[in-house]
Formats: sequence, structure tokens, C-alpha cells
Amino acid sequence: MMIEVTVGELATLMKQAAGVTVDPRDLETSSDSPFGTLGLDSLGLLGIVGELENRYSRPLPVDAERCKTPREFLDLVNNTLKAGA
Repeated sequence: MMIEVTVGELATLMKQAAGVTVDPRDLETSSDSPFGTLGLDSLGLLGIVGELENRYSRPLPVDAERCKTPREFLDLVNNTLKAGA
């Protein structure tokens, strides 16, 4: 089974964990933009990391909460999940 967090899931997590509403299509086109320009701060990203760790029952690297862009975050998360699959 392939485990992968999509841009759409990240948009949903941004809303649930940080209260930041971003259209998944906008997130896709701005995936190299800093999280700050999308309205997500480091505390919000930490909430998303915690949610993903709970969802997949495995820790994410400390670097996950230091990611600057959605693309960087999704690459790190998905590579970690694939390595543990």
C-alpha cells in the first residue's frame, strides 16, 4: 500500500490544525512559496506534524517542522512515510 500525503490533504490539515484556509489548487501552484505567505506559521506547521504523526503512528523527522515551503514539507513527509512502509 502506497502512503502519500497529497496537496489536498495538506490543505485540509492546514485548515484543521492551524485554521488556515487554502484552496488546494492555489496550494499546488504556490507549493514553492514560503508557508508564511500562505498564512501558516511555525506553530501551525507543528500542529500538522503532530496530526500526521498520530495518523500514521510514526514520528516524522525534526526537520519536518522547519520546512519552509509546502513542496519541501510534502517531499520530506512522503519520503519518510515511504521509507517506513
